[in-house]
Amino acid sequence: MVIFDLDGTLWDSGDSVGESWNIVIQRAGYDLTVTADDLRRNMGKTMNEIADDLFGFLPEEERYALARRCEVFENAYITEHGGRLFEGVRETLKELYDAGVKMSIVSNCQEGYIPAFLTSMDMHRYFIDYEEWGRSGLLKADNIRLVMERNGAEKAVYVGDIQKDADASAKAGVPCIWAAYGFGHIDKPAGVLNEFGDLPQVLKDLGYL
Repeated sequence: MVIFDLDGTLWDSGDSVGESWNIVIQRAGYDLTVTADDLRRNMGKTMNEIADDLFGFLPEEERYALARRCEVFENAYITEHGGRLFEGVRETLKELYDAGVKMSIVSNCQEGYIPAFLTSMDMHRYFIDYEEWGRSGLLKADNIRLVMERNGAEKAVYVGDIQKDADASAKAGVPCIWAAYGFGHIDKPAGVLNEFGDLPQVLKDLGYL
């Protein structure tokens, strides 16, 4: 099984997410503008961790309540407006799907964000499962194991773009492939993708295809 991170690995939704959050923030009356870069540097964190960073000037209860409002509006906005797929994602996923590779997504996002991605990008067919921090309440390592167990996968590899992805993979007991075109860096990955289209060859080199 190949398990993917989402932001910074399959797509960049920073512009759309920023637009949606700013609508909510402005409607709530806060003098704050969130940029796409603010969000990109927080990709991979749980939504509460992102709220701590961006809304840290607010009392805890208020900052998390604002984050929940942003999440709900964001999911609907993303479903309609989508994001930017990285080059080669659609073609490579089809190639792997046609080759019989089982694929899923695990992200530290809010509940409903992965379905918003799948709907907006018309990608339901390629993935047999997914899990989100907001749905399971579990961190990435536990969600990786959960998806593997649900689908009877004894062997898996995780594809992500930041060190937190590699750390979670190691904790889950699976190797991590670094999406080097993404938002961060990974020390000593099992393989490197300079572009998404490199994935089939890297999987072959690692014995996963």
